[in-house]
Amino acid sequence: MKAILQANWTTGQLDNWTTGQLDNWTKNRNDIPAVIKTLEIKTGRQGLHDISTQIDGAVQQSGCEEGLCTIFIQHTSASLVIQENCDPAVRCDLENWMNRLIPENDPLYTHTQEGPDDMPAHLKAALTATSLSIPIIDGQLALGTWQGVFLWEHRHSEGWRKLVLHVKHD
Repeated sequence: MKAILQANWTTGQLDNWTTGQLDNWTKNRNDIPAVIKTLEIKTGRQGLHDISTQIDGAVQQSGCEEGLCTIFIQHTSASLVIQENCDPAVRCDLENWMNRLIPENDPLYTHTQEGPDDMPAHLKAALTATSLSIPIIDGQLALGTWQGVFLWEHRHSEGWRKLVLHVKHD
């Protein structure tokens, strides 16, 4: 069973829940106005990784019909964006443009001990977003037809990225 943190906004304390308890809770979800969940996403390469399915699954698991989903990435060399999810050429063009805008091995960089892709990754994350807020309508993320939620990995190496989701019920 996965542990899920749930914020009790009346008392301000955090309670640990298991998925079984959460299933029981969803029958009475009006008693609890928010759910906080941590997701770990594996990134296999530098680039945009569609995480819409994982985010939508967490929203559906929360039982929220109307509200707001806030997603926060706990890293300084990756970011979050809402972008087109249909044509992969869009992702390729965005990645190529960003890599041209912020090249590796720039002689101006002084933070170089973690490799040639590290300082550019910090700059790319600074120009994009570390959190997103998306309305929830009828139990679904209110994304447009061609929109998806993407984790933008700015480093070359494979790794895990940690996201915190806060689903607030109206």
